[in-house]
Amino acid sequence: MIYYSRQRNSKDNIITESSKTLNFLYGCFLGRLILKIFTRKFFSNLMALYMNSKLSRHRIKRFIDKNNINKYEYELKKYKSYNEFFTRKVIQTKRPINARKSILISPCDSKLMVYNINEDLTLKIKDAYYSIDSLVEKRILEDYIDGYALVFRLTTDNYHRYCYVDSGSKGINYHINGVLHTVQPISLKKYNFFKTNGREYTILNTNNFGKIIEVEVGALGIGRIVNHHEVHTFKKGEEKGYFEFGGSTIVLLVKKNTIVIDEDILENSKEGIETIVKYGEGIAKAKTITRIINKIKNI
Repeated sequence: MIYYSRQRNSKDNIITESSKTLNFLYGCFLGRLILKIFTRKFFSNLMALYMNSKLSRHRIKRFIDKNNINKYEYELKKYKSYNEFFTRKVIQTKRPINARKSILISPCDSKLMVYNINEDLTLKIKDAYYSIDSLVEKRILEDYIDGYALVFRLTTDNYHRYCYVDSGSKGINYHINGVLHTVQPISLKKYNFFKTNGREYTILNTNNFGKIIEVEVGALGIGRIVNHHEVHTFKKGEEKGYFEFGGSTIVLLVKKNTIVIDEDILENSKEGIETIVKYGEGIAKAKTITRIINKIKNI
C-alpha cells in the first residue's frame, strides 16, 4: 500500500510504500494464517528475548544504513542489544521544547493526523473507521465529543521516546491487553488495531489545555509500552516513556474549544495526508477562552 506524508509547511508529498513482508502478511489468506502465529503472546516474548540479547546487535548498523539514521543526534555509546539501540536517547538540544505556555507540543517524532470527534466516537484512519470507545471507556469519552483526536503514528525509523505535552499532573495508567498488530496502514484494511493492540491510557490534567486523554498503543513485534510514572506531577517536555521494538501509535483526545490546530496540519489531515512532526515542536495553540479559565482556576 502507498501512503503520503508532508514535512511542516510543505506541499510536497513524501510517498512511502509498505514492505513486501507486510503486503504478504496482510494481503493474502496464507499470510494472515502466519500472522496469527506472529501475534501470539509466546512469539512476542520470544522476539523480546532475542531483541534484548547480544545476538541482535548485528542488526544495528544495517538499520542505521537502511533508514538514514543520523547517529550523531543520539547519545554515543556501545549498545548491548538491538532493543537498547531502538530505545536510544536523543541529545536534548536536538529536540528543543517549545516552552510557550499557550503552545501544545508534539509528544514524539511521528506522522500526525487530526480528526474531529463526532457523536459516533469513531476515528477515520486512511480508509477504515475505528471506534474511539475501544481505546478508553465510553463514559470518559462523552466529554470529548466535538473535540479533537490527534493520532501520532511512529514508524521504526522514528525516535521512540515520548514526552508530556504540557505541565500538570496525572493519575494512574490503565493497561488494556490486546493482540499485537502492525500499525502501518496496510493492516488497516483487515484489522482494527486500536481494538486488538495492547495499550495504556491516562488522563493528563494540564495547566493550559484542560484534561487530555493520552493513549499509547503497542504494535507487532515486542510492542511493549514503558511509562515511567503512575500518579505524578510533570513538566512540559519531560520524558513520559518509550516504546520498545515495533512501530507504535500515540493518540491524544482534546476537548472542544480547547485548542486551535496549526493550519498546515489541519489542511493536510483534510486531504488524508500525514504531517511529519518532531518531539517537542508546537502543533497547536490554546484558545483564548481556555487560557482565561485555567488562569482563574490557578488563582
